[in-house]
Amino acid sequence: MASSKEYLQFILGQLAELEEISYRAMMGEFIIYYRGKIVGGIYDDRLLVKPVKAALSYLWEASYELPYEGAKEMLLVDEVDDKEFLQGLFVAMYGELPEAKGKKKK
Repeated sequence: MASSKEYLQFILGQLAELEEISYRAMMGEFIIYYRGKIVGGIYDDRLLVKPVKAALSYLWEASYELPYEGAKEMLLVDEVDDKEFLQGLFVAMYGELPEAKGKKKK
C-alpha cells in the first residue's frame, strides 16, 4: 500500500517550523530529509525514523517496524499530532545521522 499525499502534507505541516525539511518520493513512499540528512520516511501512512540513540531515548516505548520487505527496522513515531515533540525528535536526531550519500556517477 502506498502512502497518501495527504499524510505527507500533514507531516510536513507538523515540521514546518524547522528549516530545510524536504522529501523525495520513492516507489509510492516518501523519504524525509532534515538539513540534508535522511531522518526516516513515510511508509504505508506511518512515520518511521532511523533508530539512532537520540531517537531511542525520545521514543523509549516505540516499536520497531519494517518500512518494506527486506529493509532494516525503523522506529514507529506514534506522536505525530504533537508538533513540538516531533520537531524536537528531528532536532535531537540530527547530530547522529550520517551524511547523505551523493548520487553515483555513471
